[in-house]
Amino acid sequence: MASTASALTIKSARESGKGESQAAIVFRRFLRHRLAVISVVFLTVIFVASLLAPWITTFPRDAVDISAPSRPGIPGIAGSDGRIHLFGIDHLGRDLFTRVLYAGRISLSIAFGVVLLSETLGVIIGALAGFYGGKVDAIISRVIEFMLSIPLLPILLIISAIMIRTDAQLPLPYFVIRGISAILLSSDREANQIMVLILILVAFSWLGAARLMRGMALSLSKQDFVEALRAQGANDARIIFRHVIPNGLAPILVNASLSLGGVIITEAALSFLGLGVQDPTPTWGNMLSISQSYMFQHPWLPLVPGIPLVLVSLCFNFIGDGLRDALDPRLKR
Repeated sequence: MASTASALTIKSARESGKGESQAAIVFRRFLRHRLAVISVVFLTVIFVASLLAPWITTFPRDAVDISAPSRPGIPGIAGSDGRIHLFGIDHLGRDLFTRVLYAGRISLSIAFGVVLLSETLGVIIGALAGFYGGKVDAIISRVIEFMLSIPLLPILLIISAIMIRTDAQLPLPYFVIRGISAILLSSDREANQIMVLILILVAFSWLGAARLMRGMALSLSKQDFVEALRAQGANDARIIFRHVIPNGLAPILVNASLSLGGVIITEAALSFLGLGVQDPTPTWGNMLSISQSYMFQHPWLPLVPGIPLVLVSLCFNFIGDGLRDALDPRLKR
């Protein structure tokens, strides 16, 4: 009887998640969201393929097949040397499979760069507003409200037209530009263009994270542990960066995942309108822009960049949904 009771106790503890770390509980909840798990697998494949583009494809990024029988060429067309163009070739004779892989590297790098910088900036500003309150909170809140009232797309179009079309040079150290160009396998000029676009998008992307963190900081700053830390002599910087921000990161992680899909679509929209990264640097957006001139005669052309663009954006949204469910403390274990 004692052994039976002991077994039942162990089983009950396991079912209730007793003894599990919070990270293990979150991970187990996330695995229940099938679309989120499938999205992680799909995005991993896309990331790896984009990173390994130089080794996956046999064509250089900007190589032109001048002897191709037709341009644009249909998927599976053979090049002058007998090599197959898996997704066909564009109007200049460049291999579309190669370019969509390199475009994924650049589009995803822009998305992650924008989200990393904007979420970091938003978290810091929001934490300061919520923690200090008073005039600091009032000023920051008014700035956020003002920026949210600005119509985003027209402003992005104007700034992009000024900065990118004029080939504005950022005052960044040379090693930063060289590092970016090495990661993206691009020239220094292309790396500068990409950084300009990232900073333009960051300028208007930190607002959501700031509002979320402000709300969390307002609540956390009134908790007993903050008073206990002050009694121990902890300064404000330590309380904010080592306690308030880490305890308020759950909604930020969800917001970051959802923002990735939005940034990819925004970058694609700017590039589609000719105000993002410029050809010959490939992104999914400018590949769509180029294909629109030929889409009626060659309807598969917009599908080559369009399908990964839509699927990747959807995957980030599904992952955000999965994280939201996994991090929700109101859900049962």
